Amino acid sequence: MAIDQTITDQYAIYNDDCVKVMEGLPEGSIHLSVYSPPFAGLYTYSSDERDLSNCAGYDDFFDHYGYVVDAIHRVTMPGRMSAVHCMDVPTGGNSGKGDGLKDFPGDIIRLHESRGWKYVARYSVWKEPLRVRLRTMAKNLAHKTIVDDATRCGVAAADYLLVFRRAGENPIPVDHPIGLTYYAGSRTPPADVMRYREWAGKQTENRYSHWIWRQYASAFWDDVRIERVLPYREARESEDEKHVHPLQLDVIDRIVQLWSNPGENVLTPFMGVGSEVYSAVMAGRRGIGVELKGSYYRQAVKNVIEAAAGGFDDGQMSLDPDE
Repeated sequence: MAIDQTITDQYAIYNDDCVKVMEGLPEGSIHLSVYSPPFAGLYTYSSDERDLSNCAGYDDFFDHYGYVVDAIHRVTMPGRMSAVHCMDVPTGGNSGKGDGLKDFPGDIIRLHESRGWKYVARYSVWKEPLRVRLRTMAKNLAHKTIVDDATRCGVAAADYLLVFRRAGENPIPVDHPIGLTYYAGSRTPPADVMRYREWAGKQTENRYSHWIWRQYASAFWDDVRIERVLPYREARESEDEKHVHPLQLDVIDRIVQLWSNPGENVLTPFMGVGSEVYSAVMAGRRGIGVELKGSYYRQAVKNVIEAAAGGFDDGQMSLDPDE
C-alpha cells in the first residue's frame, strides 16, 4: 500500500509516511534503528502536510514526533538500541535572526524517556569552526564579531548522537567474537597494532580491536570524515531550502557495527537518500528505510543498489557536502 517500494533479500525501502509503514512491521522485529529526524524549525524538506519539518511550531513538532518514537519502540526488540542524530537548534531557525539555542537534544531525550526508552549515551561529533562559518555565514562565528563585541559570539555546535535502549532482556546478544575488525574514521591505526587485525586468540590481547574501541568509546568523535557522505545533489528540488547534508557514513558505520549482528534488521524512519540503509547493507545487515519525499526516495534507490553491488569508492562520494 506504499506510494512506492523496492524490496530485495538485502533491503526493503519505502516511499511513504514512516508511521504508516511501521504499523505493518511485526512487534519486536527490528534489531537496531538509526536516523536523523527533521531538526524542528530549522529546515523545510517538502510541502507535504505529513512532513515533520512542516509542523506549525516547536511543541507541535514534538507532538507529531512522539508518534514516531512510539512506533519505533513497538517494533524494536527488547533490550535493543535506537540511535538519534541531532544538534542544538537556533531560536531563529534557519533565518539567522535568532540569538540563542534550543536544547533540541535534551527535548529528544525527555521525549524518549516519557515513551519508555532508557537514555544510555551521548556522543559529540566535532565540526571545524571555519568550515561551519563558510557554509552557514553565521555572523556569530565571524572573527569580526570578536573584534566588535564578543558577547555576540557563538559556537560551531557539535552534532550529537543520542543512544536509547528499549527496556527488557536482549534475547540475542550482539557479540564480536574476534573483536572490532573495521575502523570507520580518519586516523591511521598504529603500525604495531595492525598485525592483530581479526585476531583469533585471546581477545585481551587483541590490540587492534582495543585501539578501535578507544576511538569509539570516547564521548567526543573528532575523527569522523565529514566529507564521507552519499551522493545527494540530484535529489534536490526547486522547493528545497538549503539543508543539512546526509549523515556521515562513519557515524552510521560505527552504530551498525557496535549494536547489531550480521543478518539483523536495521531500520531508519527518515531515510533521506539512503545512508543508513547503505551502511547496513554494506555491513551484511538487512536495511529497512522509509522516506516521504519522492526525490529523496529515488536517489536512495540508486544509492542502495550501489551498496548491494559492493558500494561506492571514495571518488564517487559527495566530497564537498557543504556545497
